[in-house]
Amino acid sequence: MSRFQFLLLALSAIFMATAPAHAERIRDLGAFQGVRSNQLTGYGVVVGLDGTGDDNLEYLTQAARGVSGRLGLQLPPGVSPGLKNAAAVIVTAELPAFAKPGQRIDVTVSTMGKAKSLRGGALILSPLYGADGQIYAMAQGNLAVGGLGVSGKDGSKLTVNVPTVGRIVGGASVERAVVTNFDSSAVLRWNLFEADFLTSTRVRDAINVRFPGVASIEDGVTLALYLPTGADTRASMMAQIEMIEVEPAESRAKVIVNSRTGTVVINSAVRLSPAAISHGQLVVRVEEDPRVIQPEPFSRGRTATEEASTLEIEQGYAHVANFQPGASLAQLVDALNLLGVTPSDLVAILESLKQAGALNAEMVVI
Repeated sequence: MSRFQFLLLALSAIFMATAPAHAERIRDLGAFQGVRSNQLTGYGVVVGLDGTGDDNLEYLTQAARGVSGRLGLQLPPGVSPGLKNAAAVIVTAELPAFAKPGQRIDVTVSTMGKAKSLRGGALILSPLYGADGQIYAMAQGNLAVGGLGVSGKDGSKLTVNVPTVGRIVGGASVERAVVTNFDSSAVLRWNLFEADFLTSTRVRDAINVRFPGVASIEDGVTLALYLPTGADTRASMMAQIEMIEVEPAESRAKVIVNSRTGTVVINSAVRLSPAAISHGQLVVRVEEDPRVIQPEPFSRGRTATEEASTLEIEQGYAHVANFQPGASLAQLVDALNLLGVTPSDLVAILESLKQAGALNAEMVVI
């Protein structure tokens, strides 16, 4: 049995052993609107590099002048400082929900120019902005860089991981909190991670069993929750709602094909209409065996080369698998094992079934 056939059998056993439906917590199916993290971005300068920084980039020079000016040091006009020990960087961070001033968050620092490495550098105090243009955090600190870059005088280079990206754990201090109004808004909305009317209905019913008349559906994603105002009462009810278990609707039938690796994933909802699949192998071999021909002695002939080709064609036995209406994933896997398909053959078979209207599933190629 080939490795691919063994994998298909293992997948078949897993799907057959798994129950078709199972309960999930509401917190695993969606999230409350507004209770989320926010992205922050800033521009800064990393100093202290060992000759691996940018080289007189205009925007880095301007940044260096600005930093030195804030510190009371005025660089002579018209003089471009040598900046091989500094690098212009973009600083990014994620501001968690309900983060308060004074709390620390992690930041990621990435080069903008031609800096070769940020190893050993330190980020100068840099503001981090939100989407509204307001400053929400200030970042500063020594970088931890996991990558390594080495170059020789002959131009040879060796790079391990990515030395142009670093991280500062707890490198930013929160200066402004994001207002959520979760404790005072008249309606609190909860959104599914993936739109599904049946799942929305089941979540609404489960919530109303615990808290009668609280939940109503707005669309296939959003539920409106009418909870009492007040942070303490509302937070307690939200915590209880998140832990309610709901049986989600069965996912849509999907076949995921990774065209780069040949990986094919078929979920348990896939069904087949009546169809027959024939799969055989055709092998063509062409061998070239040229021979050297010598002329007769004392003749005026010349040495020549005679081409000799051998052609062989082998055609394997073509198995035929017949599917009855509503064939399941397990039957599909068993049939494909019988045919002895490879990953590339499997993709071709699935595409043919889809074109023939026998595969009742959505095919996604990534």
